[in-house]
Amino acid sequence: MAYTQEIVHALVEKQRAFFRTGATLDVGFRIEQLKKLKQAVLDNRAMLEEALCADLGKSGLEAYLCDIGPVIVEVDEILKGIKKWARPERHFSGLMCFPSTNTTVYKLPYGVSPIISPFNFPVLLTLGVLAASISGGNTAVLKTSSKSKESTKALKKLIADTFPEEYVTVVDGGHDAADMCLDERFDKIFYTGSPAVAKHVLEKASHNLTSVALELGGETGNWCIVRKDADLRDAARKIAFFKLCNAGQICININQIAVAEEVAEEFLKELKSEFIRQIGEKTEENPEYPKLITPAVYDKCERLTAQYRDRVVFGGTGNREALRFAPTVIWPVDPDEDIVRHELFCPLLPVVPFKDAEVGAILEVIESREHPLSMYVFTSDKQWARRVMSTLQFGGGCINEVCIHMMVKGVPFNGTGHSGMGAYHGEWGFREFTHPQTVLTGRTRFNLPLREHPYSGKAGEKKMKLLKLFER
Repeated sequence: MAYTQEIVHALVEKQRAFFRTGATLDVGFRIEQLKKLKQAVLDNRAMLEEALCADLGKSGLEAYLCDIGPVIVEVDEILKGIKKWARPERHFSGLMCFPSTNTTVYKLPYGVSPIISPFNFPVLLTLGVLAASISGGNTAVLKTSSKSKESTKALKKLIADTFPEEYVTVVDGGHDAADMCLDERFDKIFYTGSPAVAKHVLEKASHNLTSVALELGGETGNWCIVRKDADLRDAARKIAFFKLCNAGQICININQIAVAEEVAEEFLKELKSEFIRQIGEKTEENPEYPKLITPAVYDKCERLTAQYRDRVVFGGTGNREALRFAPTVIWPVDPDEDIVRHELFCPLLPVVPFKDAEVGAILEVIESREHPLSMYVFTSDKQWARRVMSTLQFGGGCINEVCIHMMVKGVPFNGTGHSGMGAYHGEWGFREFTHPQTVLTGRTRFNLPLREHPYSGKAGEKKMKLLKLFER
């Protein structure tokens, strides 16, 4: 369908009219819609897996592990807690408000929300966010990626078969369609993607002062630190798995590794061994290995590999026709080189050496750059690790593990600065798609003249004493 501004405007107005009926305010209605969403995902699992395979070369297991299954987990968590989360909060107003002692905080939906999702996890990062939007009581316009065409086609069918368009609908198309959406007056915008596009989204949102949530990859990439006291085989095993997942096209993936030079040779040996064990020597020929989303991304991998060819210690080969490029380890790389100063979002993995006793210098480099979305450290010094992870600023991360922090129930997934703003998953998603509204219930009897004039003389002195008393 070719969208025009008039078509998009009519769609938004249709959703706004539905929202104003008040139907989405009922928690029972939201629960019913969440159950419909879950069942639709289960019923269309085969279609979604086929689409993910066509777009990204994902095997059925990887598609379910990383894209489809997490949506089910997210919906189940919301269903379990939504009644409690949505319940109005009762508060004692305090003596300063006497005799009006009762205050209520209502959790109200924003209204009509566009959800702009990326290509790399087209199911999870569309339907997972939709689940949060539904939990908050909003309607949703889903702007899916034009790069993951088959997934967009599958999502469009799934949504159209499950929900009326005045409640939830999919808008496909490229950047022009996205801009048509952003030119409309929405109530809450949720965008997942790059920091560069996020600036454009924020600029558009500023025209209507629309609340925005941004989930970004981080402009200068996510770091992993491997110290000399780490379990090198364990670290290599986990890092290899992570870099193979979705061919490195993951916002929380490791962009570069800093390895203590005292153990660098051994670590690189273990890392190569793990890549081979998990995917084989000719990665680009393995049908289980995901593909890159476009020829342009493949060409970027080839270009950077050629630039660092003399330092490629593993991989560096690919199949352009299949859009598969092997995980490629580049060693050694200086922390100031261009390849470690921006997000790669591909299978390339630069490795930066450092003296273990001077690990503070690497931390200073990380702190001096834009806040990453994720951070990973491998070490047996838990005290050092906890101190680092509790003082550096980033979205989330792991000690002696990779990526699975985002699978923990009850905790937020989010970034900060150039890696995003806002948070979601479970209750945090409910909070992101609702705004707290405070209402005090006044009384008509026993009202004190404390706040009223006169403020001077003996009356003023008495009022000052009472104010100081009530402040306790």
